[in-house]
Amino acid sequence: MKEELPSEITVLREISSALVRERNVRVLLDDVLGILEKSMGMCRGTFTLLQGNELSIEASRGLNAEEKSHGRYRLGEGITGRVAQTGRAEVVPDVHADARFLNRTGARGGSGPIAFVCVPLVHLGQVIGTLSVDRPNPPESKADDFGQDVALLQTIANITAEAAAVCLKEREEREALVAENRRLRDMLAANPGDLIGNCREMRAVYEQIRQVAPSDATVLVRGASGTGKELVARAVQRLSSRKDKPFVTLNCAALPESLIESELFGHERGAFTGADRRRIGRAEEADGGTLFLDEIGDLSVPLQVKLLRFLQERTFSRVGSNAEIRSNVRFIAATSRDLERMMAEGKFREDLYYRLSVFPIAMPALAARTGDVLLLAEHFMERMSVKYGKKVTKISPPAVNMLLAWKWPGNVRELENCIERAVLTAADDTIHGYNLPPQVQAEEFAETPYDAGEAKDRQTLAARLAAYERHVLEDAIRRHNGNHSAAGRELGVSPRMMNYRLGKLGIGE
Repeated sequence: MKEELPSEITVLREISSALVRERNVRVLLDDVLGILEKSMGMCRGTFTLLQGNELSIEASRGLNAEEKSHGRYRLGEGITGRVAQTGRAEVVPDVHADARFLNRTGARGGSGPIAFVCVPLVHLGQVIGTLSVDRPNPPESKADDFGQDVALLQTIANITAEAAAVCLKEREEREALVAENRRLRDMLAANPGDLIGNCREMRAVYEQIRQVAPSDATVLVRGASGTGKELVARAVQRLSSRKDKPFVTLNCAALPESLIESELFGHERGAFTGADRRRIGRAEEADGGTLFLDEIGDLSVPLQVKLLRFLQERTFSRVGSNAEIRSNVRFIAATSRDLERMMAEGKFREDLYYRLSVFPIAMPALAARTGDVLLLAEHFMERMSVKYGKKVTKISPPAVNMLLAWKWPGNVRELENCIERAVLTAADDTIHGYNLPPQVQAEEFAETPYDAGEAKDRQTLAARLAAYERHVLEDAIRRHNGNHSAAGRELGVSPRMMNYRLGKLGIGE
């Protein structure tokens, strides 16, 4: 006993030196296991960490990547799970002879007796994982013969628990970031580069797009003019199996009633005055792909009947012909009209309405998604700068306040036109309030070319500070692609305080 004590003291001294020297906690845990293997002959040392109700291997010796991946245990499962559940050390004198030892990693081969010693990692009174080792074992050894090993491992577990807790926290943060990145990637997957927005309402739209795109279900996109209904239709098409097939559009409000049927279904030569040759309609042109009918509420009732037949049978006839033509299309429609009121007035067929409303998607008005106004404004600013060969890169705080205060009755289309005008009239690299259209310029946020960035005297200090705080927060969020946690870390703001400030200013709601 007295001969072994110096070696244990040496081991603890080496581990203490590693704790002081090594800042990478994963390397540190691996170094500790290396010291145990080299100095004490303890092989296959393993640190497991507890997340939820499952333990998984964080650091190990003598296990390859595949073996490590199999080393997962629920609380109470096997020796490792039992130690984590009870908080008490366990010794298995021979892993080949004890049914409780699961050998889930498959690393214990051979026929010689191998002892397994496992102790809990305890941090702030809570079990956060385990430390375990294998010991070559003389035959007929008992659990009591390993008291010295248990005491040494418990001491090492105590002095490395803080490092293990740091490792566990890093793992949880890493997995949270991975989950958030996955969520953002999923959102972008449903947003193939045209739809822009990160508010709650737009995230719901993205989710609906993801749900319906893989199917051939008919989609009805509803929303006010200028909200981006065609962009939704294109997003559905790009995420569908028909993404490489034609995407054909027809705006029912842009053509007189006499021409819509011909545009949709085509016509034969001589079908009417001026029809000097056969014309293929949009329905036939879209065969195999997607047909998008915008402002479908503007169709006349007689044409609604023909459209209903096409929806039901996927067959139609050209104007001036009785021959039936089959077209395999995915049908998407959009409207800004109140179809329910039109049905009550007899202006829209009820059976067509229900055929169209298999999967409705409602696009929110821009006034209901103010958190996306600056995101959209900067997107349009960048696009218009490229279009007109200018280098406009910023929006002044007063202009930001004006954009946020305006109700945008024309929705995203109005905002796009507004930013286009502002880029054209900008004399430097910044959009100022006086570059915006007159109706958008709010007097309380006004600035002049000689006084850019300075608010009116009657604006209170609190209002100025709130406007500046909003600008700083939104700028940080944009730099981190909508990641509130990363923006908060850049600004040195805790997650709780970040959420409080965002909620107070109504950002991202």
